Amino acid sequence: MNAGHRRLLVIDAAVNLLLGLLLLLFPSGIAAWLGAPTAVSAFYPSILGAVLFGIGLALVLEVKRTGPGPRGLGTAGAICINFCGAGVLAAWLIAAPPAVPLRGQILLWSIAIGVLAIGLVELLSGAWRQ
Repeated sequence: MNAGHRRLLVIDAAVNLLLGLLLLLFPSGIAAWLGAPTAVSAFYPSILGAVLFGIGLALVLEVKRTGPGPRGLGTAGAICINFCGAGVLAAWLIAAPPAVPLRGQILLWSIAIGVLAIGLVELLSGAWRQ
């Protein structure tokens, strides 16, 4: 990868990491500041923050890659995104469960567990090393 591509990835990673972190720490305020639709709960903005932060981590992996190591936006990137998204979703479901019917709780837990399971399978398979 040439220096220009690396520079673009670093900038892209920095933007994703910063925006993701801000949405994780200040979900309602950042969403309003960005002009995004606000919600009564910070649930959705923080999930978005987790996904953006995971994408930023994936980009950092890609920038740091030399030779035939893990690709940031390949399996290794998917693992980062899956763990960030599933982790924050599970944290919300434990710490401040959203006021949704039982079927909504089942759906959200299924998503969190399913995405985490996919990430674990990818991690344990060793496919990210290729």
